[in-house]
Amino acid sequence: MFWADELAASVDGPQVVNDSKTPSGTVHVGSLRGPVIHDQVHRALLERGIASRFLYGVEDLDPMDAQALLTPDAVDRYMGVPLAEVPAPEGSDATSYARHFVGTLFLPTFARLGIHPEFYWLSEIYPTGRLDPYIRIALDRAEEIRALYMRVSRVEKPAGWLPLHARCESCGKIGTTLVTDWDGETVRYQCLPDFVAWARGCGNEGRISPFGGRAKMPFNVEWASKWSLFGVTIEGCGKDLATAGGSRDRSDAISREIFEREPPRNVMYEFLNIGGRKMSTSKGRGAAAHRIAEVVPGEVLRFLFLRPRPNQAIEFDPEGTDAIPRLFDEFDRIAGATAGLEVKGQLPPDPDRLFAASLLDPGADVAAEAGLHRPAFAHLALLAQIPGTDIPARIAAEKGAPLTDAEARLVDERTSAARAWLEAYAPPEAVVAVRTDGVPPLAATLAPEQRAFLASLAAAAEAAPPASGDAWQTAIFDAARASDLPPGRAFAALYAAFLDRPNGPRAGWLLAGLAPDLVLARLRAAAAPPAASATGGAS
Repeated sequence: MFWADELAASVDGPQVVNDSKTPSGTVHVGSLRGPVIHDQVHRALLERGIASRFLYGVEDLDPMDAQALLTPDAVDRYMGVPLAEVPAPEGSDATSYARHFVGTLFLPTFARLGIHPEFYWLSEIYPTGRLDPYIRIALDRAEEIRALYMRVSRVEKPAGWLPLHARCESCGKIGTTLVTDWDGETVRYQCLPDFVAWARGCGNEGRISPFGGRAKMPFNVEWASKWSLFGVTIEGCGKDLATAGGSRDRSDAISREIFEREPPRNVMYEFLNIGGRKMSTSKGRGAAAHRIAEVVPGEVLRFLFLRPRPNQAIEFDPEGTDAIPRLFDEFDRIAGATAGLEVKGQLPPDPDRLFAASLLDPGADVAAEAGLHRPAFAHLALLAQIPGTDIPARIAAEKGAPLTDAEARLVDERTSAARAWLEAYAPPEAVVAVRTDGVPPLAATLAPEQRAFLASLAAAAEAAPPASGDAWQTAIFDAARASDLPPGRAFAALYAAFLDRPNGPRAGWLLAGLAPDLVLARLRAAAAPPAASATGGAS
């Protein structure tokens, strides 16, 4: 059973699914795994007839802190100030740093992935007083929370510590204040110059009421309070928060022992890695979520996150040689299997369910969507680089029938994605310029056995014209085998004949993207001895 369906089958009664994000700078694509996972849980619940709400919160009262300082987006003079009150970067129309990076850039990617939660911002909730009851409980039971931190996580808080961050009335910072002396209505605070290493307090001190947005709870207490406030029953978290004795364990214990509520079901999910290391924009690893969403259509991006179980890490380097084209290929393979086609390679246990979960519309006709003609991404990337190519007409010809409206939209979407990939992420070998002024000079250096291979391929292609990139690949390997030529040298001959260089994109898709008469003429001309090929094969 698909993992989200397993979870949905294990619960009873109405459910509230929650997820959240601290807007501390550019959000990398790995941060989309949580929203996709929670959205799929929400969908699975609804499909079983279980009432479900899906909430997504922005923790924009968190201070600009050391983590934010690592990013080029940070504004040094606002370290310690709530992210909701840090100005947006220059040139942005957003009202704050948080609204720019999450509200303007990150959250709009949700709709592109078919994710439609109820959004909330903690900067809007705290002032309403809805969290005040939990602040009071936390202050009244501060010593219990302090003991809990030590018991669960071996984290020792100083005597007299209170689980609260006050907002300094003088400088507005929330990350530099030490709160003490709760009298039942007010707390004393000090804005200390050396309270944290990454921000400097102003030295102000005083007494304030902690209610109505004048203070906020620390993360673990706040997390547990939100579960009670919203009635959350399911909320997963990343592996970094779910380690034994870590942040999730502390919040679970606070929920049970302080707020007297059973914590939500946890769906722990692994990281999205590059080279085995967690994606982290602040550390220079990863790609911005909103940029990837411009290159990878929503259904394919959903597929990236839903293909493995949540507790399995994902290796994905968008700047890798063919990571994005291979992602499209794998999605198309699952679509083909769902449509009843025979596909190569091992399939996941339930490809039909995986394909359906990847679609943006949970109510879509799965069979109809799976049956769409999907041109390979690498093929479109090549066609997009060949001047004068009518891509929809070429794809219709390859299909052997007119494109449906849905297929035409899909071709347009993928062509735009391919152009964005070529501009932003494609490796040099994927960027091509087919020589149109005759056989390229590098072809003159081909060995006799390579020329024999080109002649063999030309003869085979004339006898049985390959109709697709895959068919061309098969023909290339067959011709290489018949010529007793290693595949590497065969491909090098093709790249020399068409691109005047020793490497390039997948050769089958390159040949499939060119006019058949050009391909045959160039193969024959490059197969001829150098003196004879000097004037042949121009396109």
